[in-house]
Amino acid sequence: MKERLSIVPFILLIAISILGVIHSNVPTKPMVTEGLVAGDVAWMLCSAGLVLLMTPGLALFYGGMVNTRNVISTMLQSFICMGIISILWIVVGFSLAFGDSIGGFIGDPRTYFMFKGVLESKPWPLASTIPLVLFAFFQLKFAVISPALITGSFSERIRFTSYILFASLFSMLIYAPIAHWTWHPNGILYKMGVLDFAGGTVVHISAGCSALAAAIYLRKRKTGELHLNPSNIPFVLTGTGLLWFGWFGFNAGSAGGANHVAAIALATTNTAAASAGIAWTLFDVVRGKKPSALGFCIGSVVGLVAITPAAGYVTIPNSIFIGTVASIISNIVVALSAKTNLDDTLDVFPCHGVGAMVGMLFTGVFANRAVNPLNETGNGLLFGETKLFLAHLTGLGIVVAFSFFGAFLLLKITDMISPLRVSKEEELEGLDITQHGEQVSMRA
Repeated sequence: MKERLSIVPFILLIAISILGVIHSNVPTKPMVTEGLVAGDVAWMLCSAGLVLLMTPGLALFYGGMVNTRNVISTMLQSFICMGIISILWIVVGFSLAFGDSIGGFIGDPRTYFMFKGVLESKPWPLASTIPLVLFAFFQLKFAVISPALITGSFSERIRFTSYILFASLFSMLIYAPIAHWTWHPNGILYKMGVLDFAGGTVVHISAGCSALAAAIYLRKRKTGELHLNPSNIPFVLTGTGLLWFGWFGFNAGSAGGANHVAAIALATTNTAAASAGIAWTLFDVVRGKKPSALGFCIGSVVGLVAITPAAGYVTIPNSIFIGTVASIISNIVVALSAKTNLDDTLDVFPCHGVGAMVGMLFTGVFANRAVNPLNETGNGLLFGETKLFLAHLTGLGIVVAFSFFGAFLLLKITDMISPLRVSKEEELEGLDITQHGEQVSMRA
């Protein structure tokens, strides 16, 4: 059965390759250049590269935290998304997220099928100074890292081929709809007034809640290891540095150009990460633990997550508060979850899910139109207005429920097609050998 299933992805890739010939989509008219701004194009090209760098950064971040016998498999789960999601995005993903809206719920898959019309189409209305193809590939990088984030919740116990199927389904059926709701002018959350500057809702809440579903569905590791046994702390430090660096493209790039909002987003991003890393470390000390490299790294990432929805809407002092509070809350949730039987291996839900929820709610508290006039909903709760905060409360409930239950359903479907769990023997031996026939060299 496994052998028969293994040929299906290969056949699909061949079919897509043939579609690439049939649907060459040679432009029938010159590319639109009117209104494009060279500085904006240059910055967004750089930002797209910065965001892509986050996925290898995540691979190092996760890979350094797992057991030595699972380093390669954990890292590859991130890297493979750079391949799979890139192809799916061209075929249908971009259309589902940003195609002609179908009732505000999903994009028409025919709009940009096989990137039809992308080269010669007008720029995206909310990024009017860069080519549509650049906007599409900038957005692709967000779609790439989202399923990769989930992998930390089921590290050390999932079959690689089954993961590929789940990641593909998640990208098309959970990520793309939420992106459409939030970032398409006709999306239901966009019309509701929800603000998500760079993906706190679209990327981190969807991935965090899906991670919770995965940890529940796949249950505990059979090795009995319910606590981290990090294989390589320097990997974690290096991964954190790459994530922090790449996040400038993630957040500041979401301004859509080289402008004052990008500068604000860059500043709030760095400040929130700094305050969150310090807060996590100091809170650990207060709890009687030693200040650790791992703690500072995890805290910094929580700060980056929390500021993401707010980055271009709040002031720099606000970002200190957001990073600090999100870090402390996530730290507490990590400690509480450790007392349960939940095996979220790398604490994806407490750090990405909870961190993003805090950031989304604080966006509804601190957002101010004086910072970013493109905020059409209004000011946050701190400034005496309730519309934005209530919109965020409602949007939070919708996205949490959809991503959690949707992911649980997709896990069940995936499991029926291709079993998710490796055997106990494979888990004990390690996924590097059993899934990939490779291992980390133990030579000095």
